[in-house]
Amino acid sequence: MGFHDFSSPYDWSRIAQYKEHARAFAGGMVDLSIGSPVDDVPEAVRVALADAANAANAYGYPATVGTAELRAALHEWFRDCRDVELAQIGADIVPTVGSKEAVAMMASLLRFGPGDVVVQPRVSYPTYEIGTQVAGATVLKVDDVADVASWKDVPGVKAVWVNSPNNPTGATLDAAQLRRIVQAARAINAVVLSDECYAMMMWNEDNDGDGMLEQDLEGAPCALRADVCDGDARGVLVLYSLSKQSNMAGYRTACIAGDAVIVHDMTNLRKQLGLIVPGPVQAAMTAGLRATDEVRLQHNRYHVRLEALVGGLRAYGYDASMPQGALYVWVKAKSGDCWQDMEDLASIGIIASPGEFYGDGAYLRFSATVDDEAVVAAVGRLRAAAAIGE
Repeated sequence: MGFHDFSSPYDWSRIAQYKEHARAFAGGMVDLSIGSPVDDVPEAVRVALADAANAANAYGYPATVGTAELRAALHEWFRDCRDVELAQIGADIVPTVGSKEAVAMMASLLRFGPGDVVVQPRVSYPTYEIGTQVAGATVLKVDDVADVASWKDVPGVKAVWVNSPNNPTGATLDAAQLRRIVQAARAINAVVLSDECYAMMMWNEDNDGDGMLEQDLEGAPCALRADVCDGDARGVLVLYSLSKQSNMAGYRTACIAGDAVIVHDMTNLRKQLGLIVPGPVQAAMTAGLRATDEVRLQHNRYHVRLEALVGGLRAYGYDASMPQGALYVWVKAKSGDCWQDMEDLASIGIIASPGEFYGDGAYLRFSATVDDEAVVAAVGRLRAAAAIGE
């Protein structure tokens, strides 16, 4: 069938002119647009990568399904951090070369094509739409996927994308909402595709006073949790990534877990296509999954940065608030148009993401995946600009 054409406003070259303007500001540009981690990779991950650099899984071909050690770590992680016993619910798992590859290839690996419909949130990560278009299937955007009436009776629906916490809005679905989505999808033989890459980044906890957050590392509810899927992984796939929780974006470490029949079919395709995580990276991924103390530390860093950024945006005049989850502040453009706000922000050396990239040109997304110094600089500029305007 081959790859089909796609159309998307998601083109970072479109903000080049704003970056050029921002760089001219005294002190240079503060880039809050792309959600790329900047903090250190956990030491255990670096050691594991180095130790595996000349192991059998490096000079030989690695297994598509992952090493026994990686598979054990993935099962342990889902059990301890997501409250999911994969084996007990008929689920299997396969590592992927980052989550974007998994998202972009999902509709194709599910063998969707012309006439098939894939549902997704109207405001969402652009690669859902691109992946569906590349497969030749039809995109159906709805305001809220938890409103199952908006899609369950549409002819041809084969899958439903869920993203909780959501990129860019940070909105999170509770277990009851996820359960209704799973039930409605099963009723029409559609697959639930639950992107949970930000699940460990939740912000509704209280600070205990010593800089550590009282947080259960289970995070946001998982679509494979027994109370969501009725103890049966049938028709449910979950995606997860170590990019944000362990600063491993460049390692390309993620996975697909869920319905064993679907995962087995995908694994066979992935094997033939060479979509295989490199052997040394599999060792690093194993270490990352077990480095839960570092996950907590990174969570706290992002919490502090988000709070500071929200404060600065409020001072500047945005109606900003802490997201329920994920790593972004999603705000309505002061001018009503994201591109005009991009120009205004560039004049004080700040770059955000235009909301048009994510489905709503009346908003902007600010990323907290920058270092502390950048957050301080951005907040200072926002407050100074606000003071001048008073």
